[in-house]
Amino acid sequence: MALRELPSAVRHLTRRNARSTPISASQITRRFASGEAAAVKEVSNDYADLESQSTLTPSTEKVKVGEYDPIKRAAGRKRQLPSSRYQYRSPRYYRGPLHPHQPPPTSDPASRQFVPGPFSHPRVAQTWQSTIASDLMTLGYAHKPPGTVDIPKSERLRTWDDSSPYHKNRPKRGPRGPEGVLRLIERDIDWRNIPKVTGVTVHSMVKGAIEDSAHLHVAGMLLQAVTGVRPQVHRAKHSVSQFGIRLRMPISLTCSLRGDQAWEFVDKCINLVLPKIKDWEGVQGTTGDSSGNISFGFNREGAILFPEVEVNYDMYPPKMIPGFHVTIHTSAQSDRHARLLLSAMGVPFTGKLVD
Repeated sequence: MALRELPSAVRHLTRRNARSTPISASQITRRFASGEAAAVKEVSNDYADLESQSTLTPSTEKVKVGEYDPIKRAAGRKRQLPSSRYQYRSPRYYRGPLHPHQPPPTSDPASRQFVPGPFSHPRVAQTWQSTIASDLMTLGYAHKPPGTVDIPKSERLRTWDDSSPYHKNRPKRGPRGPEGVLRLIERDIDWRNIPKVTGVTVHSMVKGAIEDSAHLHVAGMLLQAVTGVRPQVHRAKHSVSQFGIRLRMPISLTCSLRGDQAWEFVDKCINLVLPKIKDWEGVQGTTGDSSGNISFGFNREGAILFPEVEVNYDMYPPKMIPGFHVTIHTSAQSDRHARLLLSAMGVPFTGKLVD
């Protein structure tokens, strides 16, 4: 601030002392503070409030800067420094939170699990961030005026009636019915819990693998080409003589997708594969597990429509191409909110909708 006020202050002083101190025309035309200050010989009391130099001026002398030579300093050492002195090496194994040598976070380039990126986001993820998220908040908004009394709900867990002394300190019982499982409570959509896709699971039960293992190899090649993830092989836990299944026989494949891979797979299904299916009405409205996960499937004709299979269709034996199930995992807490998310992304639903 002082440097900005310096030229105006000097001009004011030179005008006031123009009669006592002559200044040449060349010095007047220069608008630098240093030149005008050198021309004025008489120092007024107005200069007492001005700083002599800025706080941004480096205090290190040029002589000291010129004397610093790291190459000469390194050459003058009597012994060579170890190569790992300035190199941090992440521990190979994680030995617990109390170990003094802790690995860096995965976002650190020095970490062994560091993965660079993401360099770009999937198109559906960007659409969700810019459009779908705000639309879901608007569609799921439930207005409650001030003073609204919430309707009391019945307890989810059943209590004992204390008709017997043995009922004391007993835990509460689950709901009635054959399942007896507590479902997630559906909460209103707000900015904290906007539903989004968290993962995709692709599963295929290969019946032909009972007689010929080549069917399992073809199914693995197809799932890996479609999802980009190496499938995990599942083996039979029990022997079923009626179906010819023996213990530890490889019988099915599963691919789990997370992050950007899940978004890209959903985008591929919605925009490339589902519109090509002939006479397809949509996903059944009864699908779902009451926890926000929606499932549908592709038969052999639907699996052929994936672009990774179409481009190399001759590589797969036609009679060995399997169908597979797709489960889309969402952060929604009910099937209704999950269907609302997928409908906004372009997935049609047909039939009766079951929440």
